[in-house]
Formats: sequence, C-alpha cells, structure tokens
Amino acid sequence: MKNYDLIVIGSGSAMNLVDPMLQQNPKMKVAVVDKDEPGGICLTRGCIPSKILLYPAELVRTIEEAGELGLDVELKKADFSKIMARMRKLIDADIDSIRNGLANSENIDYYHDSAEFVAPYMLKVSGETIASKMIFLCIGSQPVIPQVKGLEEVGYLTSDTAFRLKHLPSSIAIVGGGYIAAEFGHFFSAMGAKVTIVGRNPQFLPEEEPEVSALAKSVLGRHIEIVTNHEVRGAEQLANSKKRLHTFDRRSGSELVVEADEIMIAAGRGPTTGILHPERGGIRTTKAGWIEVNDYLETSQPGIWAFGDADGKFPFKHVANYESQVVYYNAVLKQRVQVDYHAVPGAVFTYPEVASVGMREKEAAERFGEDNLLVGFYRYENTAKGEAMNVKGYFVKVIVQKDTLRILGAHIVGPYASIMIQEIVNLMYTEHQDARPLMNSMHIHPSITEVVDRAFSSLMEPHEYHRMMEHDHLGAREV
Repeated sequence: MKNYDLIVIGSGSAMNLVDPMLQQNPKMKVAVVDKDEPGGICLTRGCIPSKILLYPAELVRTIEEAGELGLDVELKKADFSKIMARMRKLIDADIDSIRNGLANSENIDYYHDSAEFVAPYMLKVSGETIASKMIFLCIGSQPVIPQVKGLEEVGYLTSDTAFRLKHLPSSIAIVGGGYIAAEFGHFFSAMGAKVTIVGRNPQFLPEEEPEVSALAKSVLGRHIEIVTNHEVRGAEQLANSKKRLHTFDRRSGSELVVEADEIMIAAGRGPTTGILHPERGGIRTTKAGWIEVNDYLETSQPGIWAFGDADGKFPFKHVANYESQVVYYNAVLKQRVQVDYHAVPGAVFTYPEVASVGMREKEAAERFGEDNLLVGFYRYENTAKGEAMNVKGYFVKVIVQKDTLRILGAHIVGPYASIMIQEIVNLMYTEHQDARPLMNSMHIHPSITEVVDRAFSSLMEPHEYHRMMEHDHLGAREV
C-alpha cells in the first residue's frame, strides 16, 4: 500500500490547490487520479471546447444580419471539419501540457485510471491500494441518458462525444431543452444542419426567467425547431439511414415524430459516484447520488472534501474554482469558511446570449414578499447603442429589495449578456450588495452598458412591471 499526504480524484479545479500546497511543503507526496484526459470537464469536453466552436457560430449569425446595416456580405461556407480540427488542436495542446506536468512532477504520482474506495481513506487504483488522511473528491459529472426504448440500439451523441465529430450531420435531433441543448443547437444550425430540439420541460431554458426564455426561444426558433413539453419514448433506425424519435405531448398525449440523421442527448448531467463507491469510504451521498457536503465542503468523513460537479450544486467552472478556494481555507489553512452561493452567475452562449445571477423574480417574491420588491427593466433598442446595433426585443431585468436597493437578481438576454452582467455581479459581492453605486456612476455614452444603468433607473412595483409586459410597452425612445 502507498501512503500519500494528499489524494486528488480529478484533475480539474482540484489542481488549484496542489501547487500552493506543494509550495508550502516541497516534500509533500500527492496522488492525482483521473480516469479521463487531464484538465477536467471544462477543458476536455465542456466550456472551453464549446466556446471555441460557438464563436464561429456567433460570427455566422452576425454576418447573416449585416445586410440590415447596409453591408453587402456573403458567407460562402462554414467549414465544419476545419472548425472542429482547430478546436481539437487547441484543446489537445492544453491537455498534453497538463499531462506532461503531472507525469514529470517529483511530488506527484499520476494515475490515469478509475479509483474506488475499499475502506475509509483507502482507494484501489491501477491494481494498487493507496491511502491518505486528506482526500479531495473532484470527480465531475456525466451525461444523463433517459430511458428511451430503442435508444441504445440506434446510437446517439452526448455533450462528451459530440466534440469528436469530423463531419456535420445534415440534420440532428437534440433531446433536452436546457443550456447544453441551446448551445449545441445554435452551433450545429449555424454550421448548416437542420436542428430540432425536443425538451421535456414546458419552458425552454427552464432555469431562466420565463420572459427571458420566451424571447430566447422566439429568436433561436428562427433557425431551429424548438419543441417543449414533449417526452421522448422511443427511437428507431430507418432504412434510409435516418433515425426517428417518437415524442409525446405531456399535456395532450399526441405523438410528434422527429426524424434526423443523428440524435444528441442533452438531458443534463448526473453523478459519477457509482464508479467511486464512496459508501465504502464512509462518505454519504444524496438521494440523487451526489457527494453530500456541509457548508464547509467537507464530506461525512473528516478530512475528505468534495467540490465542483461532485457536490451537485452548480455545474460551472467558476463555481468549482470558488469552491476550491473555500476548501483551501478549510482543509489546508484550518480556517472555518462557509460557502456562499447568493450570487452565482451563469451564461448560456446561444443565440441570443443569456446571462443571469441571483434570484428569479418568483423566488425573490416567495422569500421577501412581492410588496418588498422592485423590478427594473430596459430594452437594448431604447438606448443609442442598441439602436445603432439594430437589435430588437432584447432586455435587462433586475430585481432589488425596495427599502435597501439590495440587488437580489439580474437577467439579461441579448448581445454581450455575459459581459454586461458582470457589472451587477461585482456589486452583489460588496458588503451591502447595494445598487446605488451603479445608479450613481457614469456610464459611457453611447455604450451598450447603458442598458444596465437604465434598468436600475427604471425600478417599479412588480405589478406595474407585469402590466407593462402584458401591454408590451416599449417606453420612450432615446434621442
């Protein structure tokens, strides 16, 4: 049996802790175990490769709309194979760099294999038993595959395997209506494929505000067929090499048949704890199978910590990085720092872009009471920059406490949403989370960030906001 000062399962955000720990103790011996390519989900099959693909897709849509601005341009071809090859080249270079660093470190034993607990603080990997009193479980997540008759026989892509495609399917049916489906649907359609998204939830992008989701569905729906509230119950291979999905409306029960050259499953991500067998290590899991952690990210077994996708809370790389800092304070520096998820930002890099932070209006009303809220709203097109960009319908929505102007949430749909929301996120991490510094500061004119400023300057009672939305009142146009 090999004993280590630290065992790390997963080579993503957990590696944020290894370097500073080695600087503190140059004689420290660490085991890093990862059954997949090193670098974690974000690098190898998540946010980074997907954004390399989505930027060309964004340019395709921009070029398509350039004619409305008086530009006579023509996109001759979107070279899918070249775009995919560029992505793999960039990602493979980073993976190789991390692999070489792990393999050549004097302090690290790198195991490219699965690990499983055999007893508390003891794991089996590559035929060896390894042990440590400090273990970081950063085991990531995996695609959830729904139970659909015939699906395994027909075959399908997932968000893990789609990055290996070398040729563009002429048509693709995506099962799932969340951010993964929205982003891949945008990419494949911009490359020239006919895309159909089939979501089980009545709302497309169900984690977003209903009005944000409705607008995103309307705009993306110009390029993609988006079907919501439908259950996929069967799949079959057709004689003409196409694949068929049998879907049923969850309200009426009526059947909708979808045919495509390829099927992609984007029904969310689930835990990988079945491989690890944490119960053998005295580590509790939730009913859904995620690693159970306390407010300090420690598991039920002292000295064993879990963060990132492993705890099942927020499947974002920036959350995993934040959680790694919390674990560093608690596990290494022996402080007592609780996690704080009051302002977790997220973005969907689809068309249009969507970004959000904090609470949705319904959640805020349930927690604080509708009478204690104010809602701010402003459309891009009602600013000079928005008008110059020729964007229509996109908006910023903010939710604050009435008496303190504490920011509770913000939701943006439109160009640069992921950039614009950061101004709000930063304020939500100040002591009082007060909107007034933003409201009292200068915003460059004309710039698109004025939409954020105007949203906070247009606060109203929730019932006034909903009445305005019902009448689709656009407000006065800026001159």
